[in-house]
Amino acid sequence: MEKNNLFDFGMIGLGTMGRNLLLNMADHGFKAIGFDKDLQKGKLLETSATPGTTVKGVDTLEEMVKQLGVPRKIMMLVPAGKPVDDVINSLLPLLEKGDIIIDGGNSHYTDTLRRVNFVRDKGFHFMGIGISGGEHGARTGPSIMPGGDPEAYAQVKHILEAVAAKVNGSACVAHLGKGAAGHYVKMVHNGIEYAIMQLISETYQLLHEGEGLNNDELHKVYKNWNEGELQSYLVEITRDIFLQADDKTENRLVDMILDRAGAKGTGKWTSQDSMDLGIPVPVIDIAVSLRDLSAAKEERIQAAALYKSTHFKIEVPREVFIQQLADSLYFSMIVCYAQGLALLHKASSELQMDIPLPEVVRIWRGGCIIRAAMLEIFYTAFQENPNLPNLLLDKNIAALIQAKQQHLRTVIMHTVQTGFPVAGLMTSLCYFEAYRSEQLPTNLIQAQRDYFGAHTYQRVDMPGIFHTEWASFDN
Repeated sequence: MEKNNLFDFGMIGLGTMGRNLLLNMADHGFKAIGFDKDLQKGKLLETSATPGTTVKGVDTLEEMVKQLGVPRKIMMLVPAGKPVDDVINSLLPLLEKGDIIIDGGNSHYTDTLRRVNFVRDKGFHFMGIGISGGEHGARTGPSIMPGGDPEAYAQVKHILEAVAAKVNGSACVAHLGKGAAGHYVKMVHNGIEYAIMQLISETYQLLHEGEGLNNDELHKVYKNWNEGELQSYLVEITRDIFLQADDKTENRLVDMILDRAGAKGTGKWTSQDSMDLGIPVPVIDIAVSLRDLSAAKEERIQAAALYKSTHFKIEVPREVFIQQLADSLYFSMIVCYAQGLALLHKASSELQMDIPLPEVVRIWRGGCIIRAAMLEIFYTAFQENPNLPNLLLDKNIAALIQAKQQHLRTVIMHTVQTGFPVAGLMTSLCYFEAYRSEQLPTNLIQAQRDYFGAHTYQRVDMPGIFHTEWASFDN
């Protein structure tokens, strides 16, 4: 095949994300070719293409590889785990030295590190890239989080910058560090996503059950919120959800959906890794736990009957409570981002990833699921101090938090009295209170540990490590 007829980029896995990302590339003038075991998906790729673009679906990996220009640039968008390894093993015999394999799925970063080393030893390049934005974002401009091999990134940078979302003319893509940094940043992104979704669901329950707002009224509240400082993709889609009709009944669809949440594991990974690194992310933790609790539907039905759980109406004027709740959500969303970014700050040094936090925040401003107006404030904070260990230490953000905290306290007080489980909001406040406490009661925990296990302790008045033979005062 003549060089001018070779394709610029190959995709393995032509599901919703893979197909739309490839079509996005074609719209920007790149010749795109894709393969999927399901031959119908290859045909759908071709019929979905914009007229005048160069898009092709093929039936075999061999055919795709032969038609790509060198160095070949091939992305996988297949389920995480064994399928990724299977594809790599199928690809390697077909490639030439210097070709580039990209995993664009939600792989765990430890798997990505293993694959980087494995593929490099064979003479090829391997990159892990996080992609956020869902079906619409993939087609029109996602946030793209690449990491690892800088030589490989240089080869694909122009393609990724072309297809990424743009904010003020700036592409929402950047090289985010060494090794598996791209997948690590995407993992934390997803953990923050879990937390914000939990917080929004709590505001929904309080407005719907506590204040008695119907779906039309709920739509109006979230619409107003999205037009102000709470503007964000997740608030925006929440606004729309309340107006969606159910095609099987005369009800709104949201009222017909079972309260059992699904999860693909990335939120759990964030919690697990934060514990390994010693960085608390309790709002993310509680969001993961409550999804797990939602799965125990049958037990919750039994417990509701046993304990006669009743939610009382919140006796606060509607408009007053809506404003209190807006401030509570704003406060708690800042805390979500602060926890996730603090984890990235620690992982950057501890795992030797060299993650540039200003760039992370910059590329999250557009295209991705957690994009929000407040990220502009965070971007300014990290531009002023790229090594900021926690957003809550920025003076401008501290002023925002201080202005909202009383309303969050008031909302939590009402929810405790009326029986609503707002664990995300409560955890946000508790984290804030603990983080800003110069003195925590952990001195007692250290005394207990030393009493029963001789684990030692430090003192406030002199350096060193100490142990005491504790006396028993059983009288």
